[in-house]
Amino acid sequence: MLYQIRKFIDSTNFTNAFKVTLAAVIPFIVFAQLDYSSIGFTVALGTIMAFPSDIHGNLKHKINGLLVAVFLGAGCTLLISACSQNPWVLYPVMGITLFFLSMLSAYGQRANLVAFSGLIAIALAFSHDYKGWDLIMHSVWIAVGGLFYILISLLFYFIRPKRYVELLTVDCIRLTSKYLKLRGDLWNIDANKSKIIEKQLHLQVEINTIHENLREFLIRNNSASNSNHNRKMLIVFTTMVDILELALSTAFDYDKLHKKFADHQKVLATYQNLAYNLAASLKKIARSIEKGTKYTSRHSLLEDLEALQKVIAAYEQNVGKAEAYEGVLMLNNMLHYAERQIEKIKVLERVFSDSINLQDYKNRNKDIEKFLTPQNYRWNTLVENLSFSSTFFRHSLRMTITLLLGYIIGQFLPFQNPYWILLTIVVIMRPGYGLTKQRSIERILGTVLGGIIAFGFLYITNNHTILGVLCVISMLLGFTFSNTNYKIGATFVTIYVIFIYGILTPNVNEVIQYRILDTLVGAVLSFTASYLLWPSWEFLNVQTFLEKAIAANREYLLEISAFYNKKGDVTTSYKLARKHAFIEI
Repeated sequence: MLYQIRKFIDSTNFTNAFKVTLAAVIPFIVFAQLDYSSIGFTVALGTIMAFPSDIHGNLKHKINGLLVAVFLGAGCTLLISACSQNPWVLYPVMGITLFFLSMLSAYGQRANLVAFSGLIAIALAFSHDYKGWDLIMHSVWIAVGGLFYILISLLFYFIRPKRYVELLTVDCIRLTSKYLKLRGDLWNIDANKSKIIEKQLHLQVEINTIHENLREFLIRNNSASNSNHNRKMLIVFTTMVDILELALSTAFDYDKLHKKFADHQKVLATYQNLAYNLAASLKKIARSIEKGTKYTSRHSLLEDLEALQKVIAAYEQNVGKAEAYEGVLMLNNMLHYAERQIEKIKVLERVFSDSINLQDYKNRNKDIEKFLTPQNYRWNTLVENLSFSSTFFRHSLRMTITLLLGYIIGQFLPFQNPYWILLTIVVIMRPGYGLTKQRSIERILGTVLGGIIAFGFLYITNNHTILGVLCVISMLLGFTFSNTNYKIGATFVTIYVIFIYGILTPNVNEVIQYRILDTLVGAVLSFTASYLLWPSWEFLNVQTFLEKAIAANREYLLEISAFYNKKGDVTTSYKLARKHAFIEI
C-alpha cells in the first residue's frame, strides 16, 4: 500500500499537477493577504493557461514553448476582450484567431498544446468585462502568472533534472515487462490468444510513444549528453528497444507446439517459467530505479536457461533422436530467443548495479541524432494543410464554427456563465469522431458526479478554510488524472471550481446547476459537430495506415536480409528502418 502511494506521488502526472497547483495557490494566497484577491485570481489563471504547454523534452524547446503560451494567453485575452463590445468586429477577429490557433496543431504535439493555451484564453476572455486600462492590467497579470509558472517549472527541473528521464525509463521497462508477461500467458493451453494479442498491440503503442519521448529527451538535451548518467540511460534505452524488437520479430506457433508436446508438458512449462522470469527481472529493475536503490538480481535466469536445456535433452533422449528432431529444432529456436533476451537483460542489470564499463559502449550510439523526429516550423507546413484533404484543416474549421456557435447560444440564451460552454468545447473536441464522443461522455459524467460530490460537501459545511483546503486537494487530483483518466479528472476539476464559487458567492446551488447545463450544451455541440461537420471517421483511414505499415515493414525486412547476408555490426539504416516499422504498426 505504501509503495503504491509513493509510486503515485512520485509519478510524472502528480509532479506536473503539483507544479501547477503550487504556482496557482501561492500568488492567490499572497495577494489575498494584501486585499488584492482579484489580482491573485487572475495570476492563478495565468499559471493554469501556461501549464498545458509544459511538456518534457529539450530544455530550450520547453522554455520557448512556455513563453509563446504565455504570450498567447495574455495576447488573446487582450485582443478578444477589446473586441467583445462590438459584434461586427468580434466575430471575424474571433473566428480568424480560433482557426489560426487550431491550425498550429499541424506543427506537432508541443505546438498543439501551446495553441491550446490560446484557445483556453479566448474562452476565459468572456468571464470578465474589463475595459481600457483595467483590461490591459488584467492581461499583464495573466502574463505574470504564466511567467511565474515558468519559474516554478524550471525550479522543479533543476532540483531533479534526472528524475523525469528515470521515471520515463521506468514506464518503458514496466510496459515492456508486461509485454513479455503476455508472451508467457500465451503458453497456457486455454489462453485467449486474440485478447492477449490485442493487449500486446495496445502496449506497443504506449511503448513506442515512450521511446519517442526518451529519444527527444536523451538526444536533444546536449548539455547532459556527456554525463555518465545520460550515457547509462542511452544504453538502457537502446537495450529496451532491442528487447522489444527481439520479442516482436520472434513468433512461435503456440497451437502447433501444444499439440507437439501434449505428452511432454514439462518442456513447455519450463519454458513458460523462464518467459515469466524474463518479465519479472525487468519489473524488478524498474522498481529499483523507482526507489533509487542499487539493483540486486533475485531471478537466476541462467539457472532457468540451464533447466530448459536439460528438459530439451531429456525430451530428445526419451523420444529418440530421429523422432525428436523436429521438436528439438523448435525448442532450440525458443532456447536461442531466451538466450538473446537474457544477454540484453544482463546489460541492464550491469548498468544498474554499477558494474558496467561505459567505454565499451562508446560507439554504440553513433549517428543517434538521425533517430529524432524532425521539428520544422516552416510557414509552408501551414499552407500545405489549407485544404479539405488535411485532417488539421477540417478539425480547425470544425472547432472554429462550433466555438462561434457555442458563444452565440451562450449570448442569446439565459446561461449564467456561457464561457463554460466554450471551455467544454475546447477541452472535449478532438480531430477524430470516436475520441470526441468518448470525451463528451466522460466530461458529462465527471461534471455531474463532481457536482453531486461538491454539493454534498457544501451541504455539510460552509467553512471557507475547509473549502479552501478541499479546493486545493481537488485541483491537485484533477490535474493529476486529466491525462490518464479523463472522467476522474473532470470530476475533481468540477469539484474545485464549485468550491471556489462556494467561497466567493452565496448562490452556489445555481452555480452547480448552470455548470452541469453549460457542460451538457458544450458536449452536445462538440459531439454533433464532430458527426456532421466534415467528420473524420477513423475506420476510413485504416487502409492508409495499413499501406504505411506494410511499406515500413518491407523496408525493415530488406534491412534484415542485408544484415544477415553481410553480417557485421547492426547498421544505422537497419535501426532507422526498425524504428519506422514499430511506429507505423
